[in-house]
Amino acid sequence: MSKESVTVHLVDDDASVREACRFVLEDYGYAVRYWPDGAQFLAGVDPHTLGVVILDLRMPGLYGDAVQARLEELGSTLGVIMLTAHGDVDSAVTAMKQGAVDFLQKPISGRELVVAIDAALERSRKRLAQHRLQRRLARLTQREREIAERVALGATNREIAEQLHVSVRTVEVHRANLMRKLGADSLAELIRIWQQGQAEA
Repeated sequence: MSKESVTVHLVDDDASVREACRFVLEDYGYAVRYWPDGAQFLAGVDPHTLGVVILDLRMPGLYGDAVQARLEELGSTLGVIMLTAHGDVDSAVTAMKQGAVDFLQKPISGRELVVAIDAALERSRKRLAQHRLQRRLARLTQREREIAERVALGATNREIAEQLHVSVRTVEVHRANLMRKLGADSLAELIRIWQQGQAEA
């Protein structure tokens, strides 16, 4: 995936900081979107995409940590980096506990910023994959979940039919629906997806 296909959101009220970061990030090939405050960012961003948000800790209105907390409430898949000229240990600890990948203090080097962005992108990729998996699992009916659970335990169609007091044909239809909804091409993949989803639930 090219850097141009991933958006780095920079939320900072200081125009000089935005300009300095723009120079660095665009020079490294990132697509950058700028936001002057946290409220506009939250109103305008899709929180369930692949990307990174660099949040200034001290801004008019919503502080960066408040924006980060809201992203966590939304189950955002964006990787978060906190940026501040007023860094302290307590703020750093809180940001990391809330899921920030890094906490950088101004002024920062371009290389330091890019390393943090790469780490945040990796976090974002993992979160996005988890989010998509949970969305697929949410589409399952209760009966499909019951069958998936038994398939994962190694039960045959006939055994499942007997346990649920339905016909084998009914189990086969539900199993086919499971494969389609979860995007599984094989029984082994179906079991892997189901087990992964249960582990992350």
